[in-house]
Amino acid sequence: MKQAFDVIILGAGAAGMFCAIEAGRRGLRVALIDHARAPGEKIRISGGGRCNFTNLNISADRFLSQNPRFALSALRRYTQHDFIDRVTKAGISFHEKTLGQLFCDGSARQIIAMLSSDMTQAGVQLFLGTSVSDVSYGTGYTVQTSAGVFHAAKLVIATGGKSIPKMGASGFGYDLAKQFGHSIVETRPALVPLTFSDGQLEDMKPMAGLSLQASVGCGKTRFQEGMLFTHRGLSGPSILQISSYWREGQAIVVDLAPECDTRSLLEGEKHRNGRQAVHTALSAIVPDKLARQIVQRAQVQGNLADQSKGALERLRDAVHAWQVTPVGTEGYRTAEVTLGGVDTKGLDAKTLQSRSVPGLYFIGEVVDVTGWLGGYNFQWAWSSGWAAGQAV
Repeated sequence: MKQAFDVIILGAGAAGMFCAIEAGRRGLRVALIDHARAPGEKIRISGGGRCNFTNLNISADRFLSQNPRFALSALRRYTQHDFIDRVTKAGISFHEKTLGQLFCDGSARQIIAMLSSDMTQAGVQLFLGTSVSDVSYGTGYTVQTSAGVFHAAKLVIATGGKSIPKMGASGFGYDLAKQFGHSIVETRPALVPLTFSDGQLEDMKPMAGLSLQASVGCGKTRFQEGMLFTHRGLSGPSILQISSYWREGQAIVVDLAPECDTRSLLEGEKHRNGRQAVHTALSAIVPDKLARQIVQRAQVQGNLADQSKGALERLRDAVHAWQVTPVGTEGYRTAEVTLGGVDTKGLDAKTLQSRSVPGLYFIGEVVDVTGWLGGYNFQWAWSSGWAAGQAV
């Protein structure tokens, strides 16, 4: 026997729950289906368990897509301030950490509890621990699941991307999109640590665990945030950010002391105390371990007084323009999001509905819209979920 609804939503993550709430508030019968045992699992682990739920500085140029303007409609109609108001009304206290990033003072579970409460009040029926075996379209949509057969006039795909597969992430949403004739922009891990060759790691491994502020660039794009040396390569916010822009074969350029003028510092120290070791002078601006490696990389020897103009320039470049070529990333295992996804050419920007298949919608990470690190991807989830929730 089929269970009849007005809307079926696949995926009880941020976008799926938000869409379900909005549709339910409009009086629609909503079924929200997910294979996980609890809703909002990525919310729960996000932001170190405190959920970086949005960013004060949302703008379209902080989202990557084949069509960078596609996200504008949803982001303008349901803004970060709208979600902040919702969080405030729910009595959840929060703070700005850095660069407009907003985190719960308490736990990410507060956001999940808020959304769960809103779903209950909106009459959403939640089916957890439920796997989907088949989706078909005839007179409406029929979804075969481990909990029975569901039928509805509208179907929303909010199944996310491939990032963090241990939580059940897969390419299921992309497969459904292709089934219904939609194109997929090539997917790849994003907001992910970068990895390096064994030869490069020999220099990096002694510094594993060391962190500092750095400016990291690739092509014309540059981010200045924290950077962390690891046993596998480089991580930290600046690296995660640039990973979305980096491609195999490209070098990244790292400024290890973006607020300093290394050349002036070294020249001043040379006059004041030329007998000191070069790494001792450099350790005023970078950790000593790193200072020693910079000296080695610049191929200088002797005390500061021994250094020629050319040697000082090499030291400056080794600090401010360290060029290194990653061999890859840590992959979907640690990637925060998936770059690429359902091609926005096939979707209506206002409603997120398919242009070719009536009643079919795609929202959240499954779409080719990927935000910067820092709450941008959650805001896309809220905004796209809200937009589809008004339209289904």
